[in-house]
Amino acid sequence: MHYDVIVIGAGSMGMAAGYFLSKSGKRTLLVDSFSPPHNKGSHHGDTRIIRHAYGEGEEYVPLALKAQELWNELEKVTRKQLFLPTGVLNVGREKTDFIKNIISSSKAYSLPLEVLDSNEVNKRWPGITLPNKYIGCFEPTSGVLKCEECIEAYRELAERHGATILTNSKVRELSVHDKRVTIKTEGQTFNADALVVSAGAWSGSLLSMLDLDLPLNPVRKTFAWFDVNEDLYKHKDFPAFSFETSQGHYYGFPSINGSGLKVGRHDGGETINPDDAILGFGELEKDETDLRQFLHHYMPFTQQLKYGKTCMYTLTPDEDFIIDLHPNYSNVAIASGFSGHGFKFSSVVGQILSELIISGKTEQNISPFSINRFK
Repeated sequence: MHYDVIVIGAGSMGMAAGYFLSKSGKRTLLVDSFSPPHNKGSHHGDTRIIRHAYGEGEEYVPLALKAQELWNELEKVTRKQLFLPTGVLNVGREKTDFIKNIISSSKAYSLPLEVLDSNEVNKRWPGITLPNKYIGCFEPTSGVLKCEECIEAYRELAERHGATILTNSKVRELSVHDKRVTIKTEGQTFNADALVVSAGAWSGSLLSMLDLDLPLNPVRKTFAWFDVNEDLYKHKDFPAFSFETSQGHYYGFPSINGSGLKVGRHDGGETINPDDAILGFGELEKDETDLRQFLHHYMPFTQQLKYGKTCMYTLTPDEDFIIDLHPNYSNVAIASGFSGHGFKFSSVVGQILSELIISGKTEQNISPFSINRFK
């Protein structure tokens, strides 16, 4: 059973890659241990933020803008609303790297950005109580992606272009020899000319079969929805948000169609083995209390917890991505270590992976995400 390309991990990046590869005419097989979209990795939970003026560094801005362009294209092709233009409010102290990067990147790329003091933030969004020491940077053209619907859309298009998607199939063996890739699942063997590895928290164990040891650390993360006054927090009036506070870095979403205010903590988390059962939300006391202390300080008008969920981040030491070709195999492309801020980029990362497989290079600058930085 021979394919042009096998993609291991058909979640955010892999499903997008499967679409771009199959669209280009490549006979593509996508293999996943589950059936995407699913709740076993990093992409579930209904929504993800897409920011353009990027606090993590200016090198991300061109990718964010290209990703937004591709999300808009996906909406047109599928005739589905996948992006909600809520705007994004970034909050922090004025002199932090996070806020300085947002302001500098908005200037460097002529991005619309409103810099507001705490009084202006509190007046504009009465659901927020911001102390004097913080400022807000509002991106009016950013917003929210419906993450699971995005993956479903790419899956539908990939299959329409002839891709084969093999679900609930864990890869047991993986090898590359003489430009030929071989993978084995529980009862099947597949061959291909090229390989994409985009398996999230499982990428490390898979790549170890190809003599590549990457510093990937899977961690347990939590997020939850809270009942709110819809007049204060509904998505037509309230933005998605990212707060860098002295207590931690938090993010969240307005109440979308009455869903409640969604809040999560970006930093922290417990190292886990992705093959083990992950503790559910609430099994650790801090799951709720941590989010409540944030809300108490900054959004005190929220009410009862509705429900919470868990997911995984796969962290790199510098929390920057890995997007590269395998150092020993030019026919193996790798996308991993997205460190909790990768989903927004999955459209463009999928395109990049297809370009690396087809031509060995990409028009995007991926030098900051090279494997070589870990040597």
